[in-house]
Amino acid sequence: MLELEHRFRVVDVHSRLTLDDAVTARGRAISPEKLEREMHQAGVVAAVVFAGPREGKSYLKANNAVARRSVDRPFVAFARIDGPRDPTGSATARLRNLGARRKDHHTSPEDVEQYAYDDRFHGFKLDPVSDGLPTDDVLDRLEDVDLPVLVRAGRGFPPASAAETLLDRSFPVVLSHFGGFPLDRDLMDDAIDLLADNDDCYLDTSFVRYREPLERAVMEHPDRVLFGSGAPSAHPNVAVMEVLTLDVPEDAMRKVFSRNPSRVVDGLAPEN
Repeated sequence: MLELEHRFRVVDVHSRLTLDDAVTARGRAISPEKLEREMHQAGVVAAVVFAGPREGKSYLKANNAVARRSVDRPFVAFARIDGPRDPTGSATARLRNLGARRKDHHTSPEDVEQYAYDDRFHGFKLDPVSDGLPTDDVLDRLEDVDLPVLVRAGRGFPPASAAETLLDRSFPVVLSHFGGFPLDRDLMDDAIDLLADNDDCYLDTSFVRYREPLERAVMEHPDRVLFGSGAPSAHPNVAVMEVLTLDVPEDAMRKVFSRNPSRVVDGLAPEN
């Protein structure tokens, strides 16, 4: 794709970094070098990156690989975390969660502290459906370190579940995909409604293909919407254009593209 020309500084809070040596085709898993080129094409100057899912395995090596491959690139590494608790919110899940115990591969409070005070990491990534929810002592430690947590939200972990399990905590929570993956407008509306009562809740724009919820959130909560591309599953050019074509003021776009993400994620802020 051709380079996208626009007059905004753009930073991205949602990109997955491929770690496998064998890079697959069709653009879903691409090398760090190609991801960097695609970001440059879209005018994205910095991007949060995190590891993909690794079922039943510790994320320690994957997180360290993300940090290592971010060196000398415009990437800001987030540490992926997991836990033993069932995120579905059913009565059975609640009962099961009362006795949930961490296994060796699950994130511990000590892991959180190690990531938080390692200057290579600037936040955390949590996908409750793939990885489960952390235990309370891990959430307590996340409050202590007070770094942003990027949370995949949607049909498997709706905004209401996020409100029940995460939004009563003091750390910033960024709900990916407007809380509606995949393309669930009702859940997106639910996530936007959460913003009124949760000061530390934010939404990222990755994989939001509907203009109405995007424009509604930007106009009602201009300081709480963060640009996310969803790369490499989506080309950053496409994600940038979806924001550029919204019917919102230019200053609101500037907040979405740069000011809001830079305020939530220190590593995305301009150097000067």
